[in-house]
Amino acid sequence: MPESPRQPHPLLKIVLEIGPLALFLFANGKPKLFAPISGLVLPADLINSEKGGIFTATIMLMIGVLAALLVSRIVMRRWPVMPLVTAVVVVIFGSMTLYFQDQRFIMMKPTFLYVIFGGILLGGLAFNRPLLPYVLDSAFNLTELGWRKLTLRWGIFFFALAGLNEVVRLYYPDYWVSFKAYGIMILTFLFVMTQMPLVLRHEPEKDSADSAPTN
Repeated sequence: MPESPRQPHPLLKIVLEIGPLALFLFANGKPKLFAPISGLVLPADLINSEKGGIFTATIMLMIGVLAALLVSRIVMRRWPVMPLVTAVVVVIFGSMTLYFQDQRFIMMKPTFLYVIFGGILLGGLAFNRPLLPYVLDSAFNLTELGWRKLTLRWGIFFFALAGLNEVVRLYYPDYWVSFKAYGIMILTFLFVMTQMPLVLRHEPEKDSADSAPTN
């Protein structure tokens, strides 16, 4: 019989989500520490240039998301949706960044990633399928109506993040790394907190079977 999926420990889940981003930020600030790794891909003059940080950080981000995905697969006994899609997009845009030696590709990565997630969520609603619990591997237990409302809000939020990333990328590129590392995290935390009243309002009774949508 196949093993049943399971949720990782909350602390491990946080590490898997934040770890690749922290690695990206650290490598961007201290690229020379990762020169033995980045030197396998990048020429020495590029590593030592003023753009060496972002390219080194891109390599370490790719390694980080793949490692986090592998750990998630081992712990959860299945491929989690959001880390899997994230890893695919990071590898694609990271590879283009390194091949063309153009940092604009990795800066566009969040835009495409958020559009994908937003499109999945809103597209699912259009077909009467609230997909949020599968995309986020959510542990919430909500009524069908609650999932629909929360899915709609998350879908809109993902598109808003995509638009905001483009604004920062195009008009404030010098601040993009900080926005990626801190701004998105803060905005996501604030958004999650503002959704807690909806979550609490739509919690089913303990003996109710009306929880996350089923296939």
